[in-house]
Amino acid sequence: MRSLVVAVSMCGMISAAQAADMPDIPILRGGLTEGLSTARVNWDGYYVGVQGGYGSSDENFNGSTKNMTAALLANTIIESQMQVSSWDSNLGKQSSRSSAWGAFAGYNSQWDDVVLGVEASYMHGKFGGSASSSRALISTSALSDGFYHGVMVNPTSQISISDLATIRGRAGYAMGCFLPYAFFGLGLGNATIGQTVTVRDVSYSAITNTYGTPVTLTANNLQHNHLVYGYSAGAGVDINLVGGLFARAEYEYIRFTSTVDTSINTVRAGLGYKF
Repeated sequence: MRSLVVAVSMCGMISAAQAADMPDIPILRGGLTEGLSTARVNWDGYYVGVQGGYGSSDENFNGSTKNMTAALLANTIIESQMQVSSWDSNLGKQSSRSSAWGAFAGYNSQWDDVVLGVEASYMHGKFGGSASSSRALISTSALSDGFYHGVMVNPTSQISISDLATIRGRAGYAMGCFLPYAFFGLGLGNATIGQTVTVRDVSYSAITNTYGTPVTLTANNLQHNHLVYGYSAGAGVDINLVGGLFARAEYEYIRFTSTVDTSINTVRAGLGYKF
């Protein structure tokens, strides 16, 4: 009996010594729960949302009436010898500001923390402006018809863009509930564009010291629902709120180069849902 007691005691001492030498296993200290309190946001999938914003548009009207002036004065002596259509129109640049609202929809594909996707964005507002000028020049010598010519050109140009749409590729990096991203793509706009050119030509004969009958030529061009196109670029951040609901803050730059060179800068805030 005494021998059994001694043997059990020895086994207990050996077991205790082995336990003391064992490594500190996290599962014995509740380590199994570590990391479970921080849920990873899944950005993969389709999403839709609404947005509102405020922006400015900058228009460069210089040269926007050149083609119209050349067509108006085709086969005239003042165009062939004075190159009236090539004169600097001095229409200059204009800026305006407008609020806007719209929607967006897209699809994300996520690899670890990298998120790539494609998105369509729409905004409705009122961007654009108008400009007019006057330029006059008298020929320094008689033209081929034997007359001096005094020419005055009055051009006007305007553009109004009511609808903006962009189709862009996105690249982002997931940081917890934040998804900062950048994008680049195609920009489209629905615009009303108008130009008017009036040219007044007065001839003078130095030989007879008389003026000829003044000639006035006018051309107008007004286009409604005209498609303008360009490119879009910008950056933003999506913020997961709860479940699939997320908030958005974004900056976008759009450049249209058709007819009137127009740049539009907007800042936006939105609310979306990812399915």
